[in-house]
Amino acid sequence: MTFNESLRASIRDRGSNVCVGLDPDLEALPAEFEVDPDEVLRFVTGVVEATSEFAAAYKPNSAFYEIMGPHGMEVLQAVIASVPEEIPVILDVKRGDIGNTAERYAEAAYETYGAGAATVSPYMGRDSLEPFLRRPERGVFVLCRTSNAGSSELQELPVDGTPLFLRVAELANQWNTNDNVGLVAGATFPPDIERIRAVCPSLPILVPGVGAQQGDLVGAVGAAAGEGREGAFLISSSRSIMHASRGPDHQHAAADAARRLRDQIQAAL
Repeated sequence: MTFNESLRASIRDRGSNVCVGLDPDLEALPAEFEVDPDEVLRFVTGVVEATSEFAAAYKPNSAFYEIMGPHGMEVLQAVIASVPEEIPVILDVKRGDIGNTAERYAEAAYETYGAGAATVSPYMGRDSLEPFLRRPERGVFVLCRTSNAGSSELQELPVDGTPLFLRVAELANQWNTNDNVGLVAGATFPPDIERIRAVCPSLPILVPGVGAQQGDLVGAVGAAAGEGREGAFLISSSRSIMHASRGPDHQHAAADAARRLRDQIQAAL
């Protein structure tokens, strides 16, 4: 089964388009947890346990684990291993390099840490992504129209009259020879997601930027799903789910936040 097939199956079987970001903020841990790698692991795996009913995918960002040093990377590995096998894990590392470096990055994401997919930057071209693209069972989410305000400085630059982000979308179609390529497009730019979906009707779209970044959830859902509402997509939320409460009810609060997001997406559809 290709990665995109497994992702669509997860979305269908779980009746959800929620991607839970597993980004533990060491300054916002519930009161019962110490700022210690083992305690962070206990916290994050508790969030996984609480939200697995509602999550079609999980997305840990490696920076939140790297900050804890070598032990933190062991925590990341253990977090990924804790996710139920049928739920894809997207490792948010935004890689992009050439030659042996790209090979090592791909091996680290997929083999060392055991992620099902990774985020990558297309800026250096296809050869920098080839080690990721050649594995049909592993996903490759290409940064296309990111949710941050400064993204427009590059991503809206015209290329023969076409915005650069749409050129990236066109290239992603060409790169998708193994049915494992998706795109990252932020909920802060729903009209641009609509343009991307028109260019890429079959590619999964990972949509960050709801919650703390105040993206347009309803607009993003409609744009990512497409006119026929058949496009595969994930709405990613981290802080509003993981850190929904700092009290003893933190697992219940995380589950409630994930359930609400699932229901809001379904209502928007």
